Amino acid sequence: MNDPIATTHESLAARVARWCSTTWEAVEEARSLASLDDETVKIIAHDNALSRDDLVSLIRRGPHAADEMGALMRLLNIDPEEAKLASPAQFREMHMTCSRCTEKARCRRELADGTAATDFVGYCGNADQLNEMRARPELLAD
Repeated sequence: MNDPIATTHESLAARVARWCSTTWEAVEEARSLASLDDETVKIIAHDNALSRDDLVSLIRRGPHAADEMGALMRLLNIDPEEAKLASPAQFREMHMTCSRCTEKARCRRELADGTAATDFVGYCGNADQLNEMRARPELLAD
């Protein structure tokens, strides 16, 4: 039975469940960070080539704050792992840009409907870097 109302309801329920799960993860990570002394936070930030403020900001956004970047890279035939290995500093900056993005709803929608590969240049803060990566054969997926 293909009931469009039930499908919409299930879809909404799945989205709410995902939001709750993501929010819970972000709260737990923020709580863990808050339990650390300032010196430890600075060390963790330094070990990850981030400022203390960038680390705190990233953790507050939650563990899935830049999931769209990996999805878009794969859609563009860029291997995220190769990109990370080839240019860790650039990858980290792109991750921060994605995590702070205000166009997440549009990005997710376009990733879902298949138009992101052509439309991302109009809104993605990483568009220039992604296009540069597309021109590097060593970063492309097999």
